[in-house]
Amino acid sequence: MMELLGIKSLRPGANPNNPNATNAVNYDESKANPYPNLPDALVLKNGDKVTGAEMWWKRRRPEIVEDFNREVYGRVPKNVPAVKWEVTSTTKTNNGDVPIITKQLIGHVDNSSYPQISVDIQMTLTTPANATAPVPVMMEFGFAGFGGFRRGTNAPGGTNVFRGAPFGGGQSAGPTWQQQLLSKGWGYAIVVPTSIQADNGAGLTRGIIGLCNQGQPRKADDWGALRAWAWGASRALDYFETDKAVDAKQVGIEGLSRYGKAALVAMAYDQRFAIGFIGSSGEGGAKLHRHVFGELVENLTGSGGYHWMAGNFLKYGGPLNAGDLPADAHELIALCAPRPTFISYGAAEGPGAEGKWVDQRGSFMAAVAAGPVFRLLGKRDLGTTEFPPVETALTDGELAWRQHSGGHTTGPNWPTFLKWADRHIKSPAANKL
Repeated sequence: MMELLGIKSLRPGANPNNPNATNAVNYDESKANPYPNLPDALVLKNGDKVTGAEMWWKRRRPEIVEDFNREVYGRVPKNVPAVKWEVTSTTKTNNGDVPIITKQLIGHVDNSSYPQISVDIQMTLTTPANATAPVPVMMEFGFAGFGGFRRGTNAPGGTNVFRGAPFGGGQSAGPTWQQQLLSKGWGYAIVVPTSIQADNGAGLTRGIIGLCNQGQPRKADDWGALRAWAWGASRALDYFETDKAVDAKQVGIEGLSRYGKAALVAMAYDQRFAIGFIGSSGEGGAKLHRHVFGELVENLTGSGGYHWMAGNFLKYGGPLNAGDLPADAHELIALCAPRPTFISYGAAEGPGAEGKWVDQRGSFMAAVAAGPVFRLLGKRDLGTTEFPPVETALTDGELAWRQHSGGHTTGPNWPTFLKWADRHIKSPAANKL
């Protein structure tokens, strides 16, 4: 890809392990804003200001989507094949005291154009057995039910760890996130991202990206893994539209870390997702690329993360820099408007904290800068520009924020998220635990 783009060398990413390195990570806020001017989400490329919702939907939003397609996340090809879903098993059991029905599903991607590559999307769907009507569902990027494999942090060198919590899980005491959903009468689904596209650069000639390219390397504006995972979540939503147990107009998306990035991309690109819960997504997710703190653009253009992004993104870790990007994370959040979007992080400091690598403040700044688009569309933003203390929930609007006091997990924020979600998702009669 570097050869294709004519890039001779890439700058190294921030190093969190050696404070004396020339590329040591920056945790000094006074040095974090060399590019203070963000692209204006409400100004057209020709300089005209967006004056109303119609102008946003018809003119400005498509410009932003094109910038992300070309330079950041890549394009979904026009020839992407169809997915045929198969229910491979149906099990009736209990989760806690709640009777449930769990379906194991495989989404078979049509590979007739290139039979050498097979893609079978793995998913589980669980709904309350005693539901009398279709139920809302939260879909998570995860691995439970498929060997319990869990993977991934935002950080090299293991700076962020899951601290023993399951993906999207939380403290060992109290109900799990799945049980919290069931107690409200909701269901939950887990889609396995690596069954859609491998989480490494070598996998780019396989998976859904490789299938569309018939095993050949990507073009510079082809999609990366984040966009591929988001595409897979959308195909899961296609299935939900056919399942009478699911209220497909009330399906949310949740993910943590690299899968928090993917959840935000899915929410931004597919307006059918009704609500988003974006966990510790950092660089490439809710964090401003232009906020030079913790993980940087250069970390994503290195060998460990480049496959998440479009090939063109490499330019911004080489001859160009974060300040040259035509779009930034506030505009990705803005693409979610007017739908309710909850940005979640753990603590930067303290016992069991998540750490600073994910750049909580840079993500808060992005959420603030997305606010004008939510307001334009008649919704409420965070309600403040002041970075709040840990465990202060900004949940009065459709755009929400909370940092819990724990680590790299969404777990402690689930109760706050679900209380906030009650205002936006019509719950069926709750099945009390």
